[in-house]
Amino acid sequence: MRPPSSGERGEPPGSPHPSIRSLARERPVIEPARDEPSAAPPDVRLGSATNAVRPILAAERSLAAGPAQWLALLAVAAAAVFADQLTKQVIARTLDIGRSVDILGPFSIRHVENSGIAFGFFSSRTTVVIGVTGLAVAWMLWFFARSARRHPVLPVALGLVLGGSVSNLLDRVRLGRVTDFLDLQAWPAFNLADTFIVVGVAVLFGALVLADRPRRPLGASDRDGPFHRL
Repeated sequence: MRPPSSGERGEPPGSPHPSIRSLARERPVIEPARDEPSAAPPDVRLGSATNAVRPILAAERSLAAGPAQWLALLAVAAAAVFADQLTKQVIARTLDIGRSVDILGPFSIRHVENSGIAFGFFSSRTTVVIGVTGLAVAWMLWFFARSARRHPVLPVALGLVLGGSVSNLLDRVRLGRVTDFLDLQAWPAFNLADTFIVVGVAVLFGALVLADRPRRPLGASDRDGPFHRL
């Protein structure tokens, strides 16, 4: 009977071979992966925050006007000035002051000279109107330079307001009055510049409201509202 070798002495029956035990000791222990909480995505807001309670932005883009925004603003403003001045020249040359032409229902074309602001207000304060209009134009340019990228329609909206204001301002400085010709009977006569100003202000207000609305997280729906949970 062969005596047990040195590596086999003292081993109880059924024990694994020494080479197997050494491989088991050398094998690295792989621990199961632990589920770590994923980092929350940064809170990025593209509008301009007006509420100081909102969290600080992790990323912020510049809202200042770039070359494209300035070009769009000037193009819209120039088109508004051109259209307003052209229609005023046509009315001044073809229709005497006080004369009117009925168009449709209560709408008519009536030649009126106005030394006030839109719709005939402050007609006896021409100097004040010129000063206030100049300040308004300066403020619009300052606001646009800082916030033109708050909403894509801002160049169009401010371009309409700027063009209408500048066109009427040119008439007041040059002639001391503006020509109004759009008459709805129930409202003082006005011109295209006044129309551009009103439409531009309405679009500007809507754009600013939409720009400051909190954005709903992806995947959120109306089912998350409090009334749905009742």
